Amino acid sequence: MKYFKHAEFDSPDFPDSGNNMDSSFLSMLDNAREVAGIPFRINSGFRTPKHNAKVGGKENSSHLRGFAADIHISNSSDRYDILSALLSVGFNRIGIAKTFIHVDADPIKTKNVIWTYA
Repeated sequence: MKYFKHAEFDSPDFPDSGNNMDSSFLSMLDNAREVAGIPFRINSGFRTPKHNAKVGGKENSSHLRGFAADIHISNSSDRYDILSALLSVGFNRIGIAKTFIHVDADPIKTKNVIWTYA
């Protein structure tokens, strides 16, 4: 990866767990970072079941299998640039919140969806 280190995707309760991230997902994310031309700060990558429960993640969260990341967003311009880049490299599962964008490439979930968080 050009822009990321596996440690950025570690679950806080499991050192080196970022190594459990799906390599194809990380490659796409790296490509999106290149397209966006701005840094992506990862809030959440791989999650253990315990950490997923602690943060209120869904029982079937793509984070549990290394197919998802939450990217920190601090302003609407970055939100636009990151969202545009994610779409341009082929991501088709995106959740938009006030302070982050969730992106995943989970092969067992519905494609071509964008949702918001309350």
